[in-house]
Amino acid sequence: MPPTRPTDTPARTPGPDTGADAADIDADIDADIDAVPGELWELEHALTRIAHLLTRSRRHDHVIAAAGVPVERAAVPLLRLLAETPGPLRPSEIAAALGVEAPHVTRQIQRLERAGYVDRVPDPDDGRAQQVRLLPAGADAVDRVRAVGRRWMVGALAGWEPEERLRLAGLVHRMVDDFTAYSAADCDHYGVSGPPGGPRG
Repeated sequence: MPPTRPTDTPARTPGPDTGADAADIDADIDADIDAVPGELWELEHALTRIAHLLTRSRRHDHVIAAAGVPVERAAVPLLRLLAETPGPLRPSEIAAALGVEAPHVTRQIQRLERAGYVDRVPDPDDGRAQQVRLLPAGADAVDRVRAVGRRWMVGALAGWEPEERLRLAGLVHRMVDDFTAYSAADCDHYGVSGPPGGPRG
């Protein structure tokens, strides 16, 4: 049974050094909780369950074992990104696309280079920079991981009608597109100074 929205949230007591400002913030948070439509509580819960399922280290271990691809969990999104991009990418572009820090990307690139999955090539637009290129072994690794994931979905969604699966895929794509557009918009994303989506304070 999915959790329902909280109805009996305990009253918050401001700390000794916060005073009225903290009380105002708590009141705003309580008002925001009350204003969230019920269906968004259900959606948030569903997304939390999916995220937990897809990011468990045990699942990753099963996938790479079945695929025969000895890569770290953090390297898989990087390989997928390179496989889905027509051409090499700068490390900074990879970091921006994945939403991670540059040092994290650098470490993963070094490990993938040693494994023979990627290499670095000169940037044609800047002789001082380098780009990361997916090698055939890396492309094969991505294909293997994808194949295992698709076989898993075939089994998990065997009871779904094809139309249901297509409808779900369409809705998820639409949701991701809207999340991405909203994140890129120049607005008050979290409602710090007004309704979410309004001008920044």
